[in-house]
Amino acid sequence: MLALSIVAPHGSNIAAGKKVLEVRSWRPESLPVRDLLIVENSMFLSAENPIDFDGRPVAIVDVEEVHEWQPSEEEAACSNGWVPGYWAWSLSNVRPITNGGALPAKRKLYEVELTHPKASQ
Repeated sequence: MLALSIVAPHGSNIAAGKKVLEVRSWRPESLPVRDLLIVENSMFLSAENPIDFDGRPVAIVDVEEVHEWQPSEEEAACSNGWVPGYWAWSLSNVRPITNGGALPAKRKLYEVELTHPKASQ
């Protein structure tokens, strides 16, 4: 399953429907991205620190559209400040996961093995 890691508390904010835009400096190679697993982790990942082994799945989402992030979209992204040059990923069809075990969190989009995610309907 394709996954995207997000630093806490923003994965939980997505699962709760509070965060409807994910802001990134890059865009997915193609759209739509359906059934994207959101893995929440506790630290910012970098080239020096590319994996957090204590991530946990919190939601499955769809990304139908990506656009240039606008100053008026700070609240939708649960952001404390707008910065130009970033992309806003519109998150839809959010399905919170109720039984997430530990999964690695990695940079960019990555593949994970998730046998039976229990998403709320």
